[in-house]
Formats: sequence, C-alpha cells, structure tokens
Amino acid sequence: MAALTYRQIGAYQIPDLMLDGANEGEEVPLGKYGMLRETFLQEHHSGTYTSMLLTGRLEPHLRQIDRQAQEQVDAVMARLKEQRGVTEELKARDQMAWVQAMNSCLAQAEEQVLAEIVYQ
Repeated sequence: MAALTYRQIGAYQIPDLMLDGANEGEEVPLGKYGMLRETFLQEHHSGTYTSMLLTGRLEPHLRQIDRQAQEQVDAVMARLKEQRGVTEELKARDQMAWVQAMNSCLAQAEEQVLAEIVYQ
C-alpha cells in the first residue's frame, strides 16, 4: 500500500487522492448512456448513488453501463436495419427514406436499451 501524501492549502493539509485507474492528463468523457444512468441514480436512488460515489464504484459502474448500452444499441440497430431492409441501396436511391428509417431504428433501439439497462 502506498504512503498517503498531503499538500498544504492555507492552514489545511489536504490528502492527494486519485481514483484507481486514473491517469493524469488522460480523461475520457463519459458517454450519453453513462450520463443518463448517473442522473437516474442521483434522482431516484440517491442512497445508492452516494454509496457508490464514496466507495469509488460509481465511475467504473457508469462506464460499464455506457459501454454495455452502446453495444446493445449497435446490435439492435443492425438487426432492425436488416429486418426493415435499410441498405446502402436505399440510401443511394432515396436519402430521405433512408434517414427516416435510420431514425426510426435508432429510436426503437434506444427505447429498448434505456428501459432494460439505463433505467433499471
């Protein structure tokens, strides 16, 4: 276990704390689904949110939810595009129909992922 170091700020000694796995200068922003999960926990499960925050489990949890949700959206999108015949040929032939179909697929995939993963 590493020795705990402190820095002087005014009359106070503040410990130099860093989250596990955190590298200085390397901060990857949290994605859409991770941020939605964080807001959900803050608003509806504040005790769980606070506990996870204080024990250092919140950040890994949010990143895992973000990654899992994005993978699920990608998988559902691929399945829906295949079922509905949304192809590059449609894109070349009728761009507006392609955009409409893609937006519909994305909305349906996100609705499913939000219900099953983010807001669970």
